[in-house]
Parts: sequence; C-alpha cells; structure tokens
Amino acid sequence: METGRSGRVVVGVGGSAASLGALRVAAAEAGRSGRALVVVLAWEPPEGEGLYRRWPDPQWARHWFGEARRELARAVERALGGVPVGLDVELRVVRERPAPALLSFADQPDDLLVLGVRPHRMRRGRVVRGVRRGAVCPVLTVPLRSVPRAQLRALRRATPSDFDLSG
Repeated sequence: METGRSGRVVVGVGGSAASLGALRVAAAEAGRSGRALVVVLAWEPPEGEGLYRRWPDPQWARHWFGEARRELARAVERALGGVPVGLDVELRVVRERPAPALLSFADQPDDLLVLGVRPHRMRRGRVVRGVRRGAVCPVLTVPLRSVPRAQLRALRRATPSDFDLSG
C-alpha cells in the first residue's frame, strides 16, 4: 500500500445509492493511497436560502443541520459499516449548495474529488457540471449501474455485513 501521498480524497454524499457507491470507492482509494478521506454532505434549508433570508429562524436551521448530520452518519454506516479504522476520516456537514461545497474542500491539485452519478445524468447533472467547471483536481465519477428495481430495493435494505469486503 502506498502511504503518505499528499492531497485528500473528497467525496460528496447525500444518501442516494450513487453517493453510497462513491463513498465506498473514495474510502478504498484513500486507504490505497494513504490520503485522508473527507466525506461532505452539503445542505440548504428545504425552503431555500432566499426564503430563509427573508424570514430567518435559527431554531429551524439548527433542526435541519442536525438532520444533515444524522444523514451523513447514516450514509457512512450504510456504505462502510461506520468510520473505517486506520483511515484518517473527516466528516463535514456544510450549509451550501453541493458543487461549491465540494470544491471548497477539493481545492488542491493533489486532491481527488469523487462523485456518485446516475448513468443518465453523468453529463447533465447540475452538481457534476458545476464541479467539472471549477475543479482544480481530478474528478472521478462513479456511475450507479442500472439494476432492476427489485434488486435496488434489496440493496437499500442491505447492510455492510451483507457483503464480504475482505478482498
């Protein structure tokens, strides 16, 4: 295993199957290269920042920040079975749109930015377009394979212990 490589592996998560796949790939790359793994969940108030600025409610914002933190913890648990031992992991919840949030963490040429994408949105997705336009580092898109709906439902119920990750 190569160790001590500069830069970080930054991955955006949002709870989708595509982002969970990207998190698995990012963790494997961070472990292989000896880089730190930065897992980012970007969020905005459900009503949008414009409406929130007109009628701010700090308690409401704290509620949604807490929900985002719980979603990030669930994503790490579902994808990796928890924070991997022996890997330098930073979990970040950021109140910002996804593309600018991810670019603020993957801001060095030695970083690697990992995104999960659905095959039909690989080029059209707003986050992918925004990241590709502003990235100063390599961007790895991890496509979610097309699978029948019944298999997707089964995968959503799966836990890390259902998979043999030993190699």
